[in-house]
Amino acid sequence: MPSSRFVFIDPDGTGGDWTHVVVEAPTGVFYQQEYGGASGQQGQVEGYLVPMSVESGAMDALAAVFEPFRGGGAGGHAWAGAELDALREAVGAVRFWSCDGASDTPHPLRLDEARMPEADEAWLPVQTPEGPGLLVWSPRRVKPM
Repeated sequence: MPSSRFVFIDPDGTGGDWTHVVVEAPTGVFYQQEYGGASGQQGQVEGYLVPMSVESGAMDALAAVFEPFRGGGAGGHAWAGAELDALREAVGAVRFWSCDGASDTPHPLRLDEARMPEADEAWLPVQTPEGPGLLVWSPRRVKPM
């Protein structure tokens, strides 16, 4: 049995703007990410990393959702009403390309509402065509408006 591997995504903060989905799977590879704005949360998830090409409009939508938190993170926030709708819409604007070995097909991500206690800036539980995952992004990618 291979030993576990740990990968800190952008450990020194010089990786520029990036967005990934970590699809949860028993790979033995654990991705670690700092998230939650200035609250400095540290998350870890086992799986495989899928780099995302995200249009600026989708990132602008995420920025609009998290701007009211003023960089302090949204951990433990009770998402409801228009806020939850905006978060669903922002996540749905991100396309996950799934490949069956012959063709690629884009699918919108879905917010995993059963895991909302985990939701924070740069750490959002999602459902992909390949199973549950986390949408993670560079802390600099979403700037307060």
